[in-house]
Amino acid sequence: MKTITINVSEPVYRSFQVYAREQDRSTSELIREAMALFNEARITSQTTLRDLRPVSLGEVLRPLSSGEDWLGEMLE
Repeated sequence: MKTITINVSEPVYRSFQVYAREQDRSTSELIREAMALFNEARITSQTTLRDLRPVSLGEVLRPLSSGEDWLGEMLE
């Protein structure tokens, strides 16, 4: 494990300390967990449009004209 030094605001650090105490965990453990979650969500996440499941947004308000069909362009 790599030891690092970071600067955080006092209120944020206090929030971590209070929460850590409530959860019977160390503050550094919570910070490591937060960094791991950030890494998974923002850095190593390789989600593409093809990975996303379709979602129903309700009924069609008006049909697209032929000039408004951008699906082919988006998938290129």
